[in-house]
Amino acid sequence: MRTATGWGTKGALALGAAVATLWASAAGAVNINIVSGAVGADIAAYRELVKPWEAQTGNTVTFVPMPSSTTDQFAQYKLWLAAGNADIDVYLVDVIWAPQLSDQFLDLTEAASAVTPDHFPSIIESQTVNGKLVAMPFFTDAPALYYRKDLLEKHGAEVPKTWDELTATAQKVMEAERAEGSGDLWGYVWQGAAYEGLTCNALEWIKSNGGGQIIEADGTISVNNENAVAALEMAKGWVGTISPPGVLSYTEEESRGVWQTGNSVFMRNWPYAYALGNAADSPITGKFDVAPLPSGGGDNTSAATLGGWNIAVSRYSPNPEAATELVMFMTSTESQKAMALQLSHLPTIISLYDDADIAAQQSLIPRWKDIFLNAVPRPSAPTKVSYNEVSSKFWTAVHDTLSGTGTAAENLEILELDLDELKGGGW
Repeated sequence: MRTATGWGTKGALALGAAVATLWASAAGAVNINIVSGAVGADIAAYRELVKPWEAQTGNTVTFVPMPSSTTDQFAQYKLWLAAGNADIDVYLVDVIWAPQLSDQFLDLTEAASAVTPDHFPSIIESQTVNGKLVAMPFFTDAPALYYRKDLLEKHGAEVPKTWDELTATAQKVMEAERAEGSGDLWGYVWQGAAYEGLTCNALEWIKSNGGGQIIEADGTISVNNENAVAALEMAKGWVGTISPPGVLSYTEEESRGVWQTGNSVFMRNWPYAYALGNAADSPITGKFDVAPLPSGGGDNTSAATLGGWNIAVSRYSPNPEAATELVMFMTSTESQKAMALQLSHLPTIISLYDDADIAAQQSLIPRWKDIFLNAVPRPSAPTKVSYNEVSSKFWTAVHDTLSGTGTAAENLEILELDLDELKGGGW
């Protein structure tokens, strides 16, 4: 029963106790500053996400937004951390950044020991440097093979499971459709420009063909081998046949432009292209689906380059315990589910791909489970601060091969020598 002031005696006592507890908690409360790229509605959603943690602990969280350009973000992060900036406690980091900044982040291995097995192993591997977990997985990303299910059905073709099958199917459907008047149709579009996207594509070709991961987790340079050579020569054969000559200047958006206008049978791209392809004004709405990228056949499996974002605690944070607690809260199963439902973030926790609520509200997400189980990290953990240079040398060797400047065998031999020299200088 309420009194004239709105609360009964028991309610007033309970409220008083709650206020006392809150004041007691707030007396030792701290503010945690977390820096994150300002993309879409993400920052607003993150502010809502941490409110229960703030209420429970009495602490507050301030989000420091950054420009949307990841290049600018990474440059600013490096400046702050190199200066020992104590104003930022927590950093939202790209999957390839944390290993490069590992000396500036706290080791989260012990704090995360109970939940580490819940995450995709490849993601944990990507954030582990010298046995230390330097960032907790927050949400992930990996590419898939997009295919025109209407065209495959029309021409009696199956979804390809190997690169040889993709090559043959793309050629068959492309030629048949062109004979019927679709002169602008190509078989396969992907990202062939000389940039990080080509590193991702070529890593997938090589890994799925049994050629390793460029540089292995223990630092071994493995890229110069016959399986890697065969993978690059295979891709070179696509240019001008099933892929347009201009593919060597394509990034994600150029690939999607060709695909979404209905001018390609297959496309390699990230999950963002799925919703855009099914938009109301898209010419291919309802006409396509996704599958894991092909493999080289035999005992080889599909390989999809790991992307995504993780959360790290600065070693310069004046509140490392509270910052670590916040990170564990934001990356928990409950938090990842909330972000999956609200933002379509792809979880790093395996069980959420079988969650009924997520399947009902975000049907895209369960489709990516098999893709993530075969995800492969880029070699940022073993190369650390040298990763950008390693990647640049790799994509240059690949682009030279694809454009006819030297053979794959010649270019990978030169690449191995360059990487050996770089490793000798210490990475």
